[in-house]
Amino acid sequence: MALIIILIVLGILLFVIEFLLVPGVTIAGIGGLVLTVFGVYKAFEDYGSTVGVWVLIGTILLSVFVIAMSLRARTWSKLMLKTDSDGTVDRDLTEEQVRKGDRGTTLTRLAPMGKILVNDLVREAKSIEGYVDANSEIEIVSVEGTRINVKPVKKT
Repeated sequence: MALIIILIVLGILLFVIEFLLVPGVTIAGIGGLVLTVFGVYKAFEDYGSTVGVWVLIGTILLSVFVIAMSLRARTWSKLMLKTDSDGTVDRDLTEEQVRKGDRGTTLTRLAPMGKILVNDLVREAKSIEGYVDANSEIEIVSVEGTRINVKPVKKT
């Protein structure tokens, strides 16, 4: 009987892993199904139909209970990240701050996006002419909302 219990418990554990950690039809789900069905089959084979039916009913009830407990929010609260992200989207870009024709320098490589310093403001920009290395001089080509398009300044 210990083998039957171990098979069923391992099968249910694999089902929980399937539902919560590796969604989709994976080895965990297939393995859980095989172990659970084999455990119930062994109960029928070794102990007869009466015990087999009770094992089947117990397995179904235990499966529903374990999955329901696993899906409760409080069950996983000890594993959850409890910090908040206070990042914001840059919405305060105005025409007075950055204009077409302004010049600045790249703080990071623009590949094609990166950080620039223009008019003492650090902003994200997109290069319209491919990659631009860090610490290169750039010129603002267009400003559309918060999107800044730049090109490298050609040195003469």
